[in-house]
Amino acid sequence: MKVLAAMSGGVDSAVAAARAVEAGHDVVGVHLALSRMPGTLRTGSRGCCTIEDSSDAWRACETLGIPFYVWDFSSRFKEDVVDDFIAEYAAGRTPNPCMRCNEKIKFEALLEKAIALGFDAVCTGHYAELVHDDDGVPELHRAADWAKDQSYVLGVLTEDQLRHSMFPLGRTPSKEAVRAEAAERGLSVAKKPDSHDICFIPDGDTRGWLAEQIDMTSGPIVDPEGRRIGEHEGSQAYTVGQRRGLKLGHPAPDGKPRFVLEIRPKDNTVVAGPRELLEIDRITGIRLSWAGAPVAEADSGGTFDIELQIRAHADPVPARARVPQEGAAESEGPEDRRAELVVELLEPLRGVAPGQTAVMYQGTRVLGQATIDTARSRDYTPAGSVD
Repeated sequence: MKVLAAMSGGVDSAVAAARAVEAGHDVVGVHLALSRMPGTLRTGSRGCCTIEDSSDAWRACETLGIPFYVWDFSSRFKEDVVDDFIAEYAAGRTPNPCMRCNEKIKFEALLEKAIALGFDAVCTGHYAELVHDDDGVPELHRAADWAKDQSYVLGVLTEDQLRHSMFPLGRTPSKEAVRAEAAERGLSVAKKPDSHDICFIPDGDTRGWLAEQIDMTSGPIVDPEGRRIGEHEGSQAYTVGQRRGLKLGHPAPDGKPRFVLEIRPKDNTVVAGPRELLEIDRITGIRLSWAGAPVAEADSGGTFDIELQIRAHADPVPARARVPQEGAAESEGPEDRRAELVVELLEPLRGVAPGQTAVMYQGTRVLGQATIDTARSRDYTPAGSVD
């Protein structure tokens, strides 16, 4: 096969490309330039897509003896990832930029260009596994090393995108094994630190970065009964479940810490209360997509058992889900009128925020995902709107 290897400049993508070459594929390496003003050097493990990363990707391709190119996707990245991130926070939601990058850049823009140029598949260093059923339909599964599993951030991929994807690291038992293999292959990135945090906010100060992008206006922080207990410097900089940075002037009657329960962008209000009010038992989702074939119940409106995961490294919880049918009467609440997925949690989740991605699993298999639209607490029903 003719394979395009997405080379981030890290050890995972380098080893993935090496395995694709070793498997006999015709491999070409490409590094995505996602910023028009990249930093010259990384700061330890912070940041990515820097000039240093591009150089590391080039050196890896030189070692593997494959062609190397840099493709400028900076305009698309700004529009589909950075601008979306800003717009979501401005609307009181909590987005996941890595999900959006995988959806819009690595497995939409990149894959579309690759196929147009005659490539059969895009190869990445994600820790996830592809399995094909008896009919050849691809399924996305967790990696063998659950500690490094990245199937959550790939939950946005569609069946067609999975047909043109390769994840050579899926069955690798550990990251240490990948680094050892890189050293054996003579790859200079064998000991390079992993990147973390949001790539376009390399210093990790999301709140400070947002303050430069969004017009922040101070407003009230209230308790669940509507009593004013403090003042914020901009509701868009908060997220549900947050504890730090509230700077409340009035201690809670029981002396316990308070957490953000709700953000109301329409009236610029933040609601804060006790931890127990963060426990969620019901979620509705929009922008539903399936990673492979949909479950049989999707067309009938029937319920199906799942495990639900709402963060990349969170533990999944048991739940029951259903896909509301168009035109069907919904009795649970007005939020169901726009829901594409309804999930009843069998174990509570805390700190669930609109805008987060809910990924559905059955065992190791990723069924699909939806963007969280509403999250209902067992003991607290938000009164605000996140339109």
